[in-house]
Amino acid sequence: MKTHDGSDILWTAADAAAATNGRHPTGRTPGHWMATGVSIDSRTLRPGDLFVALKGPNFDGHDYVGDALAHGAAAALVSRLPGNVPPEAPVLLVDDTLAALEDLGRVARLNARGKVIAVTGSVGKTGTKEALKLCLDARGPTFATQGSLNNHWGVPLSLARFPADAHYGVFELGMNHAGEIGPLSRMVQPDVAIITTVEAVHLEFFASVEGIADAKAEIFEGMTPAGTAILNRDNPHFARLVAAARTQGLTRIWSFGTQEGADAHLLECSLHATSSAVTASIRGERIQYCLSLPGRHHVLNSLAVLLAVSAAEGDVAAAARQLSQIAPIKGRGLRRRVALAKGSFTVIDESYNASPVSVAAAATVLGKADPGAGGRRIAVLGDMLELGAQAPSLHAGLADQFRRAGADLVFCCGPNMKFLFDRLPAALRGRHTEDSAALAPLVADAVRAGDVVMVKGSAGSRMSRVVDALVALDHGDQAAEAPAAVAAGSAS
Repeated sequence: MKTHDGSDILWTAADAAAATNGRHPTGRTPGHWMATGVSIDSRTLRPGDLFVALKGPNFDGHDYVGDALAHGAAAALVSRLPGNVPPEAPVLLVDDTLAALEDLGRVARLNARGKVIAVTGSVGKTGTKEALKLCLDARGPTFATQGSLNNHWGVPLSLARFPADAHYGVFELGMNHAGEIGPLSRMVQPDVAIITTVEAVHLEFFASVEGIADAKAEIFEGMTPAGTAILNRDNPHFARLVAAARTQGLTRIWSFGTQEGADAHLLECSLHATSSAVTASIRGERIQYCLSLPGRHHVLNSLAVLLAVSAAEGDVAAAARQLSQIAPIKGRGLRRRVALAKGSFTVIDESYNASPVSVAAAATVLGKADPGAGGRRIAVLGDMLELGAQAPSLHAGLADQFRRAGADLVFCCGPNMKFLFDRLPAALRGRHTEDSAALAPLVADAVRAGDVVMVKGSAGSRMSRVVDALVALDHGDQAAEAPAAVAAGSAS
């Protein structure tokens, strides 16, 4: 069903009321409004959205209901009528707005007719999700989680936005603690589930990496025996994840990696500064393709993508061709060329998040980068968070990665990155500061034409400040995205 201007209708007043057991505050019928989207943020709300007034520890969405309606919201889902909203306004009253959002998500999933793929893992979730959307879109309309909406409110919000007529749905599931992915999986009910890898992240909340593996394996809890689990065969926790999948009744368990027995087996790859050339066997079919992202970690995740396309009855060869069109994501590898008075330098923005395995991968990508004449490879690193008592050793242990990668200069901020900084050879040490606010101007003063500057850290380290300071140096109209050249020919 569509509105008069051709927009797809996600929720009518009657359907939303039935899904949430909602009612109008006046006791009359819920009205005749139609919503073309669902929003929980009045700042990004689009006209026609259903605004859900969630309440968190530091905010209450009910304070913004009036603004949302004034900016074109079709209606608001509330647990109380705000004082500045008239009783006749298009609102739906429920006991608990988060529970109601979950109800909307569950009903949307029941109405969905397409194949559903869920993605989790210690690293690589968002990139894998975006690659899947690109690959599946070529075959039919595909919905995917926006950004990283992968937690207890992001997943039901994403489901509530899931069009019933989409051919495919791709959902990202995340967690910080045990017991968080299971309920999300039971809402999403995936037909296919990918676990990209299990690594030492969130150790502050887990006694061991095995505990992290068990938490990731909760993704199988929402699946039927007909589902497909896709697992990283190279990961040391592969057997543990296989056992967990079988415990949930799954029999179709596919693997990807470098080992010969993997269902998606990497045969050859050639890693370049901005791309990778890959030859792989995907369930017995030899495929060559170009991946427009640098780094072996992206190559391995592309194998998981192609397996998922196969499991969802998509066209694997067509999907492989699409992998040359993937664009890097802001905060996750986006490259920007910044023009100076004479020449330019490149920023690799990895500022969204960091863990030991992803920082090591970023070091390798930096090592493959091609500086311009007189340029240097520069790493700018912020603390990796949620590592618990092992944080000092895990930070210090990464120093050699940047030395081996050929970094010319390393800047660091945060108390734990001081351990890495102190392990570096003196010639590689830039500066260390307590936080990114102090570091940003120092990096901006040090950069010169020809440099490649990679910026990485956990979101809480706010390394985007450094990226912003570097981009602000641009002498052009705006910083341009650096071209992502695609390697030609077969892998060598």
